Amino acid sequence: MSSISEWEKRLKAAKKSAALAGGRKQILYTFPDGSEMVEEYDARTDLLMIRKWRKKSSLGKAGSWELEMGEQFGAAKAGTAEMGLRESSSNPVFSRQDQKKAFQWRVRNIPYPMDVYNITVDGDTIILRTSNKKYFKKFEVADLKRMGLQPTAEDITFTHNGSTLVITLPKPTPVLELEARLAVERAKMKTSEDGDVDCNVS
Repeated sequence: MSSISEWEKRLKAAKKSAALAGGRKQILYTFPDGSEMVEEYDARTDLLMIRKWRKKSSLGKAGSWELEMGEQFGAAKAGTAEMGLRESSSNPVFSRQDQKKAFQWRVRNIPYPMDVYNITVDGDTIILRTSNKKYFKKFEVADLKRMGLQPTAEDITFTHNGSTLVITLPKPTPVLELEARLAVERAKMKTSEDGDVDCNVS
């Protein structure tokens, strides 16, 4: 429980600002060490759509935003296109898109049959591999790691439809309880209408 309370304490100690923009409620957390976290929630369902982080360098300069969950469109994609770099429409695309009661990851453009996929867990790390050696991915669940918890292989399920693999891990009770408490706090926050916190991924 100590690690859970430490993460909650860190969130409570952070300076917070909120804005409504494009049907989303954006929350900016600024922590005492200068790092920042932005969360974007669907304004109607309160489902978390995006979480990203920005940390300061050793020289105190703000770094680039790093996406933890969700998909970012717009500035980041446009910047890539301007440099003449375009993602192939046939390459696998990995992203995390959570549900209310489950962590969920999607891999698009991966057309192999169900019996090709194998998912294992090594400590904090979930490992996805295919028996045909066409795809390999290691990833962690930052939410669990911050709370001193680890994923369990037996709890992970996956489905495949068309060319999309969907991996689901139910959120453990401590995570659900923390998210419920944070939702109450979030509902109390005053928001600026039609605003936008400074959180473009670059």
